[in-house]
This record gives sequence, C-alpha cells and structure tokens, in this order.
Amino acid sequence: MPRSPVAGLGVGAGWRPAIAHELLARTRSGMRFSEVVAENVTPGALPKPLAEAVRAGLTVVPHGVTLGLAGADAPDPGRLDHLASLARALGAPLVSEHIAFVRAGAPAPDDVHTDVLEAGHLVPAARTSDALAVLVDNVRAAQDRLPVPLALENIAATLAWPESTMDEAELLTALTDATGCLFLLDVANLHATCSALGGDPRDLLDRMPLDHVAYVHVAGGFTDPEGVYWDTHAHDMTDDVLDLVTHVVDTLGPDGPPVLLERDTDVSAEVVRHELDRLQHAVDRAGLPA
Repeated sequence: MPRSPVAGLGVGAGWRPAIAHELLARTRSGMRFSEVVAENVTPGALPKPLAEAVRAGLTVVPHGVTLGLAGADAPDPGRLDHLASLARALGAPLVSEHIAFVRAGAPAPDDVHTDVLEAGHLVPAARTSDALAVLVDNVRAAQDRLPVPLALENIAATLAWPESTMDEAELLTALTDATGCLFLLDVANLHATCSALGGDPRDLLDRMPLDHVAYVHVAGGFTDPEGVYWDTHAHDMTDDVLDLVTHVVDTLGPDGPPVLLERDTDVSAEVVRHELDRLQHAVDRAGLPA
C-alpha cells in the first residue's frame, strides 16, 4: 500500500491571492499543508507570501487543471514541464491533476488557425475499457516526465456516457492498479456526482482505492430546490459533505492524508477562518460515537 507523501499534515487551505497573508500567518502558527493552482503561478517568480510560507515550512502541492489526461491526445509536454518546474520550485513531494478531458482537436499546420475546442470545464471520462486504456497511457506519459508522484482527482460529473461499463470506483481502482498513481479524493465532487447521477456517496467511496489516497479535497456548494447539489467552491460546506470528511478520516486514520479546503470565489480571511474551523471539527469528530 503506497503511503501518502504528505500523510499527517492535518487540515489546510488552498492558496489564493486574496487570502495569501492570512495563510502565511496560519503557516507561522502551525498550518502545514496547502495547494496552489499550477496554471496561476510561474516557477521562477513565486509570489512573495507563498515563497515565505514555503520557507516557513508549508508543504504546497501544485494542482493542475488543464492537462486533460482523459483526452485522446497525449499530455502536452509544455504543461507537464510547467508542473515539474513548479514542483521543484516549491519543493513539493507530489503534483496533482484531474481525471477528465478538457479539449479536443489539435493546432492547424499553419500555426495560425486552430482546430482545438476547449470545453471550459472538466468533462468526465467514459468508463469503458477503451477509454481506460487511453487514460492509462496518458498517465504513464505524465509520470515519466514528472520528478515527483502524480495524484489524480475524481471530478464532479454531471453526465455519464451511455457506453460506460464500470462505475467510478471500478475505474479509479483499475487506473491506480495499472499505473500506481496516487488518488486525490474530493468528497465534495463525490457528493455532487451522486446527487446528479444517483447512488450512495458513502457506498461508492468505500469501494474507491482508499489505500492510494494522497490527500482529500473538500469544498462548499448548495442544494437547489429540485434537490440537485451545485459544487460551486463559493458557498459554505454542507453538513452532508462534512459527514463524508469524518467518514474518510474514520477510515484512513487521524494521521493519514491531509484534508484541504478549496474556496475559489467569495474568498476572504473571515470566511476561510470559519470554514477551516468547521472542517477541523469534522476531522476531530472521527472516532467519536455518532
């Protein structure tokens, strides 16, 4: 069983410019784990508060959003080199990305026109043996070019391809078995997928490759009047999602993979303090009677 290279780092928050000084202060008072969106940072010009936090002992994982590893094309070498350079600049023990495709097509031969279509969103992979084979090849290509292990995240899926022959837990298990990659478990995405497509999130979670979990994502959202959960990263975490966090920590142990809060809009120091307190409470509830 691969041990997470960031095991035992506790509760952290994703690095965002709006709360950079708050996160630097938290680092100085004991926060040990964070994550930065890789496409927003230049390896040779780290923002000063981020560089200071790393020097103060904060472990920061580069988190990519544009590789599109589930697409038909091999991962772009330039994007992989950016992830690799950022991992070195941050001294990161791993990098992470999503199990999704984000574009189709390729640049035209004249280098002026383009036949590339960008989805503008993380689109789920078809859960078929053919799609899995492409994904495995692309993940191996990425692993070969990266200097540190790669963790891959389950996305919030709003559709399921009719050709699918396996569920998400089966796809993830097959992927980790074939490549040895780590797993970035996003419990809010899991909740959103089950809300949109049906299924029990706890049952699905328990069948995922939990022995490969590198770290855990959690984010806020809301349930609309029709009962559909919206994974917004702009609202407070729901009780259902926090209950899943407690269940994960119960399963993996209090000294297991760290848990990271993602907040992308409506970000302020006050909001993040409140949400981190709630997240820490959910983690601390693990092991206690229900």
